[in-house]
Amino acid sequence: MLAARKLPLTSTCLAMRFSSTSANPDRFKVVVVGAGSGGLSVANQIYHRFRAAGKSLNHEDIAVLDSAEFHYYQPGWTLVGSGLRAKTDTRRPLASIIPKHISYISENVKTFVPDKSTVITTSGRSISYDTLVVASGLQTNWSSIPGLKEALLDSSSGVSSIYSYDTCDKVWNDIESLRSGNALFTQPAGVVKCAGAPQKIMWMAWDRFQKTSRGPNIKVDFYTGMPTMFSVKKYSEVLDGIRIKRDVGGHFKHNLVKVDSPNHKATFKKEDGSTVDVDYTTLHVTPPMGPLDFMKDSPIVDSAGWVQVDQGTMQHVKPEFSNIFALGDCSSLPTSKTAAAITAQAPILTENLFTLMDTGKVANAKYDGYTSCPLLTGYGQLLLAEFKYGLEPKETFPWMNQSHPNRFFYHLKKDVFMPAYWNFMVKGKWFGSHTLFRPKLS
Repeated sequence: MLAARKLPLTSTCLAMRFSSTSANPDRFKVVVVGAGSGGLSVANQIYHRFRAAGKSLNHEDIAVLDSAEFHYYQPGWTLVGSGLRAKTDTRRPLASIIPKHISYISENVKTFVPDKSTVITTSGRSISYDTLVVASGLQTNWSSIPGLKEALLDSSSGVSSIYSYDTCDKVWNDIESLRSGNALFTQPAGVVKCAGAPQKIMWMAWDRFQKTSRGPNIKVDFYTGMPTMFSVKKYSEVLDGIRIKRDVGGHFKHNLVKVDSPNHKATFKKEDGSTVDVDYTTLHVTPPMGPLDFMKDSPIVDSAGWVQVDQGTMQHVKPEFSNIFALGDCSSLPTSKTAAAITAQAPILTENLFTLMDTGKVANAKYDGYTSCPLLTGYGQLLLAEFKYGLEPKETFPWMNQSHPNRFFYHLKKDVFMPAYWNFMVKGKWFGSHTLFRPKLS
């Protein structure tokens, strides 16, 4: 009867379901869809939270579903494109980082059946849950720009992107091989992973050109579908000042719509609907992104395809789906989609899920929209943008003037964040600005 429920869960229902032990190998207390940054962080934090409360879950109580062979530290791809890391540092076999206390199901979800608290995998397997956490990420729409995929496969095209493992090292090769000409860097309008990354690699390339005496022979231009350099005014003004000082062209509300690699031409669509063709020698592309295809017609998403959750609690907004939560890139949370955001989201979601399962009601823990963009502006310098809902700065080191690039922030990005990710974050033991200390939420 519980599995076929049509009504919102009550406190009694949750307590009964939590205390029961099922012999069904395809039923779990918590199912996490996706084993990326958000999925692994929150799965481990949920396990640790129950254990800290003296209500330890068994190893078969939490399941993570994901068929990926590898797990990637995607923020590291900018470092690869800048010649600071080998791309193999950013990848590990997924199975190797899932602990024994988490049940690992190497399958993807095909369909959500929330009225039966069930997901159906691509093989047709039915997985039931007491609570569901969706952390499935988003997809990069390479095919939406004609000519882009072919250009990325061509070693002589001059076209590259830091937005995939397969192409991030091509970025560095293109930067190093360029001797003169036009270097274009693009950013689309709309949602992208880490909205500062498209210009991070531009600034690193610009600085590399200067340090190797190629700067006078290379014209750098930024073509962005956005109206400004950055969404937060405080940081945008600084970045625009850097752009002007460095004589980098700023072409706003220009979206890349076509790549003609044989002729080295990029076509941009402007705000008025007209197009302009631009010659390039090197072209770095940030492709459009959006919700995963299988999510778009799901009953748990909004009209845009994002999992529809409360922006504070991360619990689904529909009462009949109150046992569903989401975080990270797949969610409707109105904040930037970054790994830093997940470090703030995961403990909030964990606390609310824990209290829901334990008492039938979510805690009073609220996510304030915190996210961060460690914005490289050159070798040895980084602007650390941190902000919350309303695009208001929320800085960890305000006494250091975070809108001013400096070397300390640079070494956090270059030397600290990646080891912290592999050694702590995916294990549920990294809390962003709180470092190793779980924030007090209740």
